[in-house]
Amino acid sequence: MKLAFSTLGVPGLPLNDVLGLATAHGYHGVELRAHPEEPVHPGLGPDERAAVAAQFEAAGVEVLGVAGYARVAAPGDDEAVIAEVRGLLDLARDLGAPYIRVFPGGGTEQSAEEADAVAARRLGTAAEHANELGVRILLETHDSHRTGADAMRVLGLVGHRQAGALWDVMHTWLGGEQPSESYAALSPHLGYVQVKDIASAEDTTPLALGAGVLPLTEVVDVLSRHGWDGWLCWEYEKRWYESAAPLPELLGPGREHLARLLTDAA
Repeated sequence: MKLAFSTLGVPGLPLNDVLGLATAHGYHGVELRAHPEEPVHPGLGPDERAAVAAQFEAAGVEVLGVAGYARVAAPGDDEAVIAEVRGLLDLARDLGAPYIRVFPGGGTEQSAEEADAVAARRLGTAAEHANELGVRILLETHDSHRTGADAMRVLGLVGHRQAGALWDVMHTWLGGEQPSESYAALSPHLGYVQVKDIASAEDTTPLALGAGVLPLTEVVDVLSRHGWDGWLCWEYEKRWYESAAPLPELLGPGREHLARLLTDAA
């Protein structure tokens, strides 16, 4: 498995510094948070996108994915959501990234069936554009669809190879799924896995990997047992928790912790 981290953990950090951290600490890739407050977002022009791609290539680091904020199950107009997803797909294509991340974002005024149908309809439409670009749309286990079983209700309706799943291990755990259950649900469509750690279900302030309660050992074990060889991406939610320790000082120990889990699982 290859290791990456998300720029959510280093909010606003210049790209050269992000790449410096990746190379210094042995990470193979970076997941780019695609938000206007970050250096990389869909508002970049063609020359800026080419420059970003060149920076990654020169550093020998891969752009794992473009983490967007489109909410594909949200109530409202389809076209605005699909346009947002297409913008993320275009950005990913220009950067050489294989994936984009979208959220479910279903509303409380919807039934589960309605939210599933809306998300599936939009993903199915956007997946045609994704297919032309060679990029996959990954629905993250999050908010209204936080478990693997929830996400699979949508992806089963879509039935398109360019629509897959991003397994956020915190949300499936908070949803009451065991790692083996999450993997069984998501494996037919799994793009990559976001790892993290927290103190408890009540305190989700990000911690160093291995310092909290999330079942990271079990996650790596089940992935290894099934021969899965994709990406593990550390999503450290520093942007939302200002009191959390700075990520740069944790990146080295975090990579070592993941390496130990992989070695033990093998």
